[in-house]
Amino acid sequence: MRSRFSRGSAAFLLFLLATLAGFAQRTELFWPTPNVAWLEGRGIDAFVQPTVSGEITSGCFGCVRSSGSQFHEGLDLRPVVRNRQGEADDPVFAVLPGIVRHVAVRAGASSYGRYVVLEHPEVTPAVYSLYAHLAAIAPGLKPGDAVARGQTIGSMGRSAGGYVIPKERAHLHLELGLMVTREFQTWYATRKFGSRNDHGPWNGMNLMGIDLLDVFNAFRSKRVDTFDEYFASMGTAVRLRIATRRIPDFTQRYPTLVERGTDELIAGWEVSFNATGLPFHWRPLTIAQVMGYRPNEVRILETNEVELKSMRCRSLIVKRRGNPEPGPDLRTFLQQLFGLP
Repeated sequence: MRSRFSRGSAAFLLFLLATLAGFAQRTELFWPTPNVAWLEGRGIDAFVQPTVSGEITSGCFGCVRSSGSQFHEGLDLRPVVRNRQGEADDPVFAVLPGIVRHVAVRAGASSYGRYVVLEHPEVTPAVYSLYAHLAAIAPGLKPGDAVARGQTIGSMGRSAGGYVIPKERAHLHLELGLMVTREFQTWYATRKFGSRNDHGPWNGMNLMGIDLLDVFNAFRSKRVDTFDEYFASMGTAVRLRIATRRIPDFTQRYPTLVERGTDELIAGWEVSFNATGLPFHWRPLTIAQVMGYRPNEVRILETNEVELKSMRCRSLIVKRRGNPEPGPDLRTFLQQLFGLP
């Protein structure tokens, strides 16, 4: 009797521990402003700030601007608090616990205006979040600081560089995504943009956002419990192979996006990109798997026209003599990831 009871208790304990571990793994996001409309399940017109066009979707993620020809990499959230001068005065909260990686205090140094970037190493992959157009940054906030989920990091505003956001359209521009490369400055220097990079690897050109509203909805509906599950659910727009012995730092920073491969010398990579060009699945290749490739040669293995058309303002693929080749946007991502010329 004691033996059976002991085994049963052990089994129950293991079940309980597994259950608790499952709960512990679930990621909980924090809505970044005092607006409770999304939490109450109301429509996007109650919390999204559109552009001057008035089209509510123009404040959302994707090919939503200039009749679908312009990409918007974040979610624009409208204010619910105004001060006596009519300026937005909402506090802005961290969506996840994290580490401050970048604080841009000079509004004119970026189209983001004043902005803060957090990295979230407690989740996998370790996504970043970016909070832009801030009126002010929380006093004393600096790179390296630990930030709690829901902590105030600044106040909503309309700061921007190179253009003016009118008072009535003040908003928080919020992004969530992955950094392309820590070698961004090397790539940036080769492009001769005519202006210096004041933001290191946290420059917007080196940050690849994902659909934040879809992320919030996916977690709320329990369609996913972790970011690993969210990235695994992405659809493939382009799958390619590249012959290179280079190991991008992207794969080292986001190892859960890399399929376990061979113990042999890595001679190339097979990479799946979603419709915006984010490389969400990686597989290392052996010499035999890239036999016949030239160094740095890229071959397109698969394209999904439905996925590609869903982001028609992104040029990932072009056809030459009927064959698919990397388009301008995909070429840029490959240059940044692999250091290609």
